[in-house]
Amino acid sequence: MRDWTCSTIMLHLMDATRVDKTSPATNRPVRESDASAILARGRAVLRAEAAAIRDAEGRLGDSFIQAAGAILRCTGRVCVTGVGKAGLIGSKIQATLASTGTLSYGLHPVEALHGDLGMIHPDDVILALSKSGSSELVELLPRLKALGCMIIMLTARPDSAAASYADFVLDIGRKEEACPLGLAPSSSTAAMLALGDALALTVMEVKAVEPDQYASYHPGGALGRLLLKAREVMRTGPNCPTVSQTATMAVCHKAILDAPLRAGAACVVDDAGKLVGIITHGDFFRLFTSREPIPERPVAEVMTRSPKRIGLDGRVTDALCLMQKHRIDELPVVDDTGRLVGLIDIQDLIAKGFTVFDEP
Repeated sequence: MRDWTCSTIMLHLMDATRVDKTSPATNRPVRESDASAILARGRAVLRAEAAAIRDAEGRLGDSFIQAAGAILRCTGRVCVTGVGKAGLIGSKIQATLASTGTLSYGLHPVEALHGDLGMIHPDDVILALSKSGSSELVELLPRLKALGCMIIMLTARPDSAAASYADFVLDIGRKEEACPLGLAPSSSTAAMLALGDALALTVMEVKAVEPDQYASYHPGGALGRLLLKAREVMRTGPNCPTVSQTATMAVCHKAILDAPLRAGAACVVDDAGKLVGIITHGDFFRLFTSREPIPERPVAEVMTRSPKRIGLDGRVTDALCLMQKHRIDELPVVDDTGRLVGLIDIQDLIAKGFTVFDEP
């Protein structure tokens, strides 16, 4: 039987969230006593869910090894299925599988029983989720078994009807739910999610998925930026102003002005096209302030020799680190032989979501 602590906390929470309709201010600060109750409940939920995950960890054994092996040997796709909260957890696990190199798709058991069963092939592996093992999966799994599919079951009831059709059962345990009423799936879904992640990421490691492969699944957002390569963001052709080391400053200035995209520098190359220097707006500014004749001066007398550079396959994050460290706005890109192939401009990085405040 539960003690009165939970009930007391819930009374505090209900009182803290009750709105006084006669008062114009509905966003009143939480009283100190209510704040303590809220904090206590939050910590209790985290402890309960953490305990459920630890319990699931202790239950890992041969079934987990066999389940991972079944996915690794799968010649089709992994079909993730479940109902209610378990189905929502399954959607996240399916997304993790897909994003880490395992072909997968989600299927709702009810929809499967009403026509979508046709999308499942015998060479697919089924990953079924149900805390009780008594959901619509009881009707679906025998049909999948008849198709010849390998079935992995995540459940708190290894002895359930649904689990009886599984080739491998992963037991999430039966820890009490973190819900104050002990009813809403919380501890069980936390354990289910963690066990699904353990399965997906173990398979990922055994497959030896490389960062480049992972990047190909995450071309957008912060993850995509993290793994971008120099060749994907550099300016090339007319947008990479380039002059010979025998050119004059007048020719260099024209090359910068002629670039379709606003350029802040021109790269200097030798007869073989190898990078030997760079001329920036700052160099022009210093010449103007020195009152020396500019147009006919050779760029070789003004350029910064052996400038900072990055390779074609260098990470953009490494390029940004160089630009931050040396306080430069343009960074030449070279191939394995040192030939100039492009130019990275800080404005292009900002446009892609990078900032000068990003950590190297």
